[in-house]
Amino acid sequence: MTGEDGARRETLPAPGAEDDPERAPAAHRRFTALRKDVRTVASAQIQRLEAAMVTGRRWAAPEFRRLLVEHPLIRHITRRLVWLAEHDGAVTAFRVAEDRTYADVGDDALTLPAEARIGLAHPVELGGDLDAWTALFADYAILQPFPQLGRVVHALSDAERAGARLDRFEGAAVAARAVLGLERRGWRRAAPMDAGIQGAIHRAAPGGLHVNVRLDPGVPVGRVDEGGDQRLAEIRLDDRPEDGRWSPGRAGRPFGDLDPVTASEVLADLAAATS
Repeated sequence: MTGEDGARRETLPAPGAEDDPERAPAAHRRFTALRKDVRTVASAQIQRLEAAMVTGRRWAAPEFRRLLVEHPLIRHITRRLVWLAEHDGAVTAFRVAEDRTYADVGDDALTLPAEARIGLAHPVELGGDLDAWTALFADYAILQPFPQLGRVVHALSDAERAGARLDRFEGAAVAARAVLGLERRGWRRAAPMDAGIQGAIHRAAPGGLHVNVRLDPGVPVGRVDEGGDQRLAEIRLDDRPEDGRWSPGRAGRPFGDLDPVTASEVLADLAAATS
């Protein structure tokens, strides 16, 4: 919004003595309500885009242009992130400039093939270009809507990749509410069993995989604080989620079957919960 002098204004001026006594206050109230709605919508879209980065969602190039780059609200978020274009086996990172053109890490203009698939870049996927992208965004003073370039990256050890158990977190005690907090990161609690106890949490992963965590003693439904601290008794990768009846005889899958992005996010979630 700009004023009569052409300067950008963050708020609508308060009604003055020369303004219409009915229309001016009504317009001011509508604008205030609109600003509140925009903040709510923007917050929801930022969460959606972060989830899209974590889950590896992809858009067709025309969809990306229409739904994100040209959207009157989301385009302002889109310009503050690094994207990936996948086409014919090649992957190119790019950003959206203020004029809605595309530029690569060298700040050279980039044309996206119409057949490209577009997704948000996770720092794991930027490899050796991560520092260059970080410097570029710093030069342009671009503030990101959520941690992307500055996101902490985690990796499985060779032993963890080969194994079917995630020993580094097993045995750790976690507050019940911290366990529930994982649900904001895409984890789900198992169905309640005897006495309404939920004895496991799980997170879906690409390829039909599920990271399953057995909780001891388990979370009582509706009485979270009564369950006390939860011990992460066993962490396993399976091809199905645990339904609450933990199957101790299952061999599980090696954690190396997880893609690097999912592995990093799972490790980050568990590290945060156990810290």
